[in-house]
Amino acid sequence: MAHQLKARIIGLGSYLPKRILTNQDLERMVETSDEWIVSRTGMRERRIAAEDEFPSDMGAQAALSALRSADLRPEDIDMIVVASMSPDYISPSTANLIQAKIKAENAAAMDIQAACTGFLYALSTARAFIEAGIYRNILIIATEKMSAFIDYKDRATCVLFGDGAGAAIVGSRGEGLRIDTLCLGSDGQLADLVKIPAGGSRNPATEATVQQGMHYFQMSGNEVFKHAVRRMSMASRECLAKAGLEETDVSWLVPHQANKRIIDAIAKNFNIPENKVYQTVHKYGNTSASSIAIALNELMQEQEFQEGEHLLLTAFGGGLTWGAAILTKVGV
Repeated sequence: MAHQLKARIIGLGSYLPKRILTNQDLERMVETSDEWIVSRTGMRERRIAAEDEFPSDMGAQAALSALRSADLRPEDIDMIVVASMSPDYISPSTANLIQAKIKAENAAAMDIQAACTGFLYALSTARAFIEAGIYRNILIIATEKMSAFIDYKDRATCVLFGDGAGAAIVGSRGEGLRIDTLCLGSDGQLADLVKIPAGGSRNPATEATVQQGMHYFQMSGNEVFKHAVRRMSMASRECLAKAGLEETDVSWLVPHQANKRIIDAIAKNFNIPENKVYQTVHKYGNTSASSIAIALNELMQEQEFQEGEHLLLTAFGGGLTWGAAILTKVGV
């Protein structure tokens, strides 16, 4: 019987733009305060891409960082999967643009859109291709320029989002993080809770759509909060059960960095101490699909992990979409 391939993350990388947008900056732009933002979101600053810096640029930088981490060359990559809700274009895909930028000439390329859950959806796609024996090395990238779709006169959304990219290389050999279980979900009946109303074929760009602000990100915050805590907790429990693990077996929780109050509620649901919940929300805000990828890369650089330690990832996004994954540290 052939040895079953087990997909694992063998390289990680991230990229953050240089410009920092602080709460004090936002106080000068919109009616809000540092105290209000921190108490409700836990955010103090976020990164904003330059005018001439796009998701493909940031994604390429994160990808090159992940390649160095995995000790691979661009030509070793068989497939590129990009998760983004703020792509450079509707077409061509951001994955195609990144393929050209990093010269990954042997790679197939495609985008997926699952909003803030995009990294986990990309991870599940890569895992399936690796464990089916179709490809050997898959580069997944989550990259977002949310600032391009934010109305900086809307105080409900403009304080929340930042820009950045994270990348991971998924293969079947080498030291890294084995992908043990993945649980994904969606509920399209609640699609209206998070959306950008115009820009697609239903509402193509017109003078009216621009004047009405229909190309900006819109969200029903209170409703999203309730669903986020419930769905992320549900997916996490499902994943732990599938893996045959208890909550106490989790070394680190790496949640989507949507809001500190959401993160705290999930940690409380799982009785995970705050010092084992990895957070970047205070310094980067919500970077949508990129947030787990960026956080995971930073955690792996900061902490020493022993073989057999478990990490729990969980995310929630527009669509609605949600998911969770259990990763286990493994040797070569």
